Amino acid sequence: MPTFFRIVAAQLTPRLGDVAANLALYEAEIERAVRDGVDVLVFPELSLTGYFLKDMVSEVALRLESAEVRRLREASRHVALVAGFVEEAPDFRYYNSAVYFEDGEIRHVHRKVYLPTYGLFDEGRYLARGNRIRSFPTKFGRFAILICEDLWHPSTIYIAALDGAVVVVCPSSSPLRGISDGAVQDDNARYWEALNRIYAQTYSVYLVYANRVGFEDGVGFWGGSEIVAPDGTTVAKGPYYEPATVGGEIDLARVRHHRVIAPVIRDEDLDLTINELLRIRGRPREGGELPAEALEKAHAEARKTKGGEVREGKGVEGRGTGSVEDRAEEDRAAGTTRPKPRARRRVAAGRSK
Repeated sequence: MPTFFRIVAAQLTPRLGDVAANLALYEAEIERAVRDGVDVLVFPELSLTGYFLKDMVSEVALRLESAEVRRLREASRHVALVAGFVEEAPDFRYYNSAVYFEDGEIRHVHRKVYLPTYGLFDEGRYLARGNRIRSFPTKFGRFAILICEDLWHPSTIYIAALDGAVVVVCPSSSPLRGISDGAVQDDNARYWEALNRIYAQTYSVYLVYANRVGFEDGVGFWGGSEIVAPDGTTVAKGPYYEPATVGGEIDLARVRHHRVIAPVIRDEDLDLTINELLRIRGRPREGGELPAEALEKAHAEARKTKGGEVREGKGVEGRGTGSVEDRAEEDRAAGTTRPKPRARRRVAAGRSK
């Protein structure tokens, strides 16, 4: 497996809903990449179909066995690539997907997990959300793909890094929001650039961010694709607001070096995280209602304890939902002392002594 390879983000201007035109753009970039000796080519989010599709989603969606996707599979015999398009699943659901092709095969499909449905975004109205995050093997090392909004949620890259990813690819369609404070770039760009560096350094990964440019339905996209090294330095940076080919060298020795001097991944306590998340998930929801699964567990726990009772919205009474240590900590925080088990049984039986 090579530890040194070249990766390129293709900063395109796709046409909304015109798959044929966008496929031609893809193939021109693929031809250029092959000519330039590129190893991995990354296209932006939904760049094969367009982003603000709305009711056109079902018209432009592609199945993984479609003719267009077969052409990309064939092209990947010459250069590995990440393509972004609306995927139609066999059950007729539509996903915002990014697909990794290598050596004539589909090696991985990531379906966007977090669909922005606020402000100018409306993905949740037209698309189904993915339900998993995985790293995956390539001939260049383990990659992970997170699509645009996915990366705004810290849990996604945390999972990807702990799953072994050394390169995180982020296809994006990030729109303009406005410029403030006399900056050169859009406010959205500044946020992304800070985020990319923090994540790359925190998890000792290469972060490859491929954003599009151009306009759709009156909304502009700022470009600025980039490759960030594990120490937070910029390997390559594309221009704002115009098409470009943004390429740089990936040296996995830099991942190794940064993980030696900052062993965050090595020292991460996965069990601690899981246990605390399960504890948080089991808490009553706002308003006092327990989640259904937690409520069932609480019932089961109560049945094991004589006299235990579960009341909807109040958790388990007579035993408590936490561990002995948790309950003791709660007592200390509240400045109270619980009666000992023998005394509690007397109270429950109507005896005060």
